[in-house]
Amino acid sequence: MKTDVVVVGAGLQGSAVALRLAQAGKKVTVLERAIPGAEASSAAGGILSPGVEAVEPGPFYALCAASLARYAAFAREVEAASGLWVGYRGGGTLEVAFDDAHAKVLAGRAEKLDKAGLPVTVLDDREVRRLEPGLSPAARGALHFEDEASLDPRLLGRAVYIAAARAGATFLTGRVRRILHEGGRAAGVDHEAGRIDADAVVLAAGSWSLQVEGHGLPPGAVRPVRGQIAVVETRPPLLARVVFSGNGYVVPRADGRILCGSTMEEVGFEKAVTAGGLRHVLDVALEIAPALADAPVVETWSNFRPASPDGEPILGAGTVPGLFYATGHTRNGILLAPITADAVTAAVLGKAPPVDLSPFSPARLGAGRPPRAH
Repeated sequence: MKTDVVVVGAGLQGSAVALRLAQAGKKVTVLERAIPGAEASSAAGGILSPGVEAVEPGPFYALCAASLARYAAFAREVEAASGLWVGYRGGGTLEVAFDDAHAKVLAGRAEKLDKAGLPVTVLDDREVRRLEPGLSPAARGALHFEDEASLDPRLLGRAVYIAAARAGATFLTGRVRRILHEGGRAAGVDHEAGRIDADAVVLAAGSWSLQVEGHGLPPGAVRPVRGQIAVVETRPPLLARVVFSGNGYVVPRADGRILCGSTMEEVGFEKAVTAGGLRHVLDVALEIAPALADAPVVETWSNFRPASPDGEPILGAGTVPGLFYATGHTRNGILLAPITADAVTAAVLGKAPPVDLSPFSPARLGAGRPPRAH
């Protein structure tokens, strides 16, 4: 079998890259061992927040901000192409302090962001509760990132997969045994259905990226970090926007469900919902909004973030010609999907990416020599 580009992994990153490549006229084959979007992509909170996630100005903040700027149009595009709603909601993000120490941290961050000309509003405790009456009276002010948003990753993953398939991408189920290297470059993959030759390979396998032989990354470049989430239900909805504390977050949906998250656990690939994990995320939620104590818990889950050593993604070309990366997004995979798709597609096509990818190259992690040919 011959194709222009093989994408290894059909989570949100892989499907979004496949969508853009198919739209560019490439014959794209996407390989997924199970169900597209069923792993980390469907388990995330769906927070679109450069202000909270990217802490301070710099290349990572710029990457996150560039992705957020694309999101409203991206959401409309995949909704139109798939016929599915993705739950995109504006209203901004609140980062709330519940003690003096965190209040000082927020004040320092606000000063840095303001000096850099980045959008943030500082709220006092009264303004915070006016915006979100359901918050704890212990709130001591907050940062309000008004341009930020949230969405439902399960709906988004499904919509992007459908949009990519309708754009012409082919999705195959089965295990990728290895990425093939011939003549000093990536030449395709050895798949359980047979050899697939390709001019380029995009590795978008998330936490499982290093399990794909021939990945071309150094040891430890991507590892699984478990996160647990609990969902409670409020009627009528108690909160209108994403709220962070110093310990976690809550993400309200339009129907009154509220996601309470999340843990950061170094447990390998042990997928489990634990008593300790649930206690942590529910304690965080109750600190933010004590009235949630009466809300029924309606769902729980866990999955793995594809974490890089510095928490920033691995994007674009590496040391092996023809091999490209869209992995290592840590806890920002949903936020970074639009810019990842545009930037990695540009790299594959040999065009200038919309952002500088050098800070996110695998070379920063010490990527070594190309593997031997198979």
